[in-house]
Amino acid sequence: MNMAKRLWSRLLAEYSPEVMMRAAEKAVKESSFLPNVHEVLSRCDVADVLGLPPAHAAYMEACRAPSPKKEFNWSHPAVYYAGRASDWFFLANTIEEKAFPVFKRNYDILLKRLQDGEEIELEIPRALPEEVVHPLPKEEQHKRMQALKKLV
Repeated sequence: MNMAKRLWSRLLAEYSPEVMMRAAEKAVKESSFLPNVHEVLSRCDVADVLGLPPAHAAYMEACRAPSPKKEFNWSHPAVYYAGRASDWFFLANTIEEKAFPVFKRNYDILLKRLQDGEEIELEIPRALPEEVVHPLPKEEQHKRMQALKKLV
C-alpha cells in the first residue's frame, strides 16, 4: 500500500491539489470502478480547472483575433501571450499542422506557470497625455521671437 501511495504521489507531483481532486472526481463520475493513476492523469486538464479554453480552442481564438491583438477581448491573457510567443505572422501564414504544435507548446508552458501560482495579466497601455504639443515651424518661431523682443 505504501509503495502504491509513493507511486501515485510521484506521478501526480507536478499537478496542484486542486487539479488532482478535479481529475479524480471526473474519473470517479465517469467510471464504474475506482480510477487508476492513468485515468486520473488523463483527466488532469489544467486549462479546464483554471477556467481556460482547451489548447485547440485557444489556438483558434489566437488565429482569428483581429488586429490590434492587444485590444481584442481575450478569453484569458494566457491565450494572448501564447499567440504572441508563437508569432502572430507565423500563426496567420502557416498551416495548422505546423503552427498548432508551436502554439500548444507555448500555451502549455503558460498553463504550467499559472498552475504554479504565477499571475499573468495583459499590460496596461500607457495613457495619452492630456495635451499633445507640436513644435512650431522655424518661421513661426522666429516671428514670435521678434514679437516678444518688441514687447521688451
